[in-house]
Amino acid sequence: MQNVDKNQKKFFPYYFFEVAVVALLTVEAVLLLAVVFPPSIGREIDFLAQYSPRPEWYFLFLYQFTKYFPGKWTFIGAVLLPGLAYSVLLLAPFLDSGKETALRERRAAAVAGLGLLAAVVALTIASLL
Repeated sequence: MQNVDKNQKKFFPYYFFEVAVVALLTVEAVLLLAVVFPPSIGREIDFLAQYSPRPEWYFLFLYQFTKYFPGKWTFIGAVLLPGLAYSVLLLAPFLDSGKETALRERRAAAVAGLGLLAAVVALTIASLL
């Protein structure tokens, strides 16, 4: 048998009531703040301005590729070339299978990685201009 202290409160209904009151007061405070300080609804839109859709920043280099390969060549610029570049990057450790671990001694992997990084940065900057 358990020793139950007579001064000890049970969870239900005593502590449960305290937790429920605190939760309700918190919800009430949040609702009151939402009514007093309503959030703005996004940015204001100029409906007379020309709409120019652009992708998010992490896809801007692919967006620039679609400018270089328009029309029927879009598949090559948007899918094939980036796919080949990332495949080379993925296979770089296997293409340069030397025993060295220093990056200076693994030139093929370093050139593949840094070349792809430079191409992505250059294409992203070109798409922003």
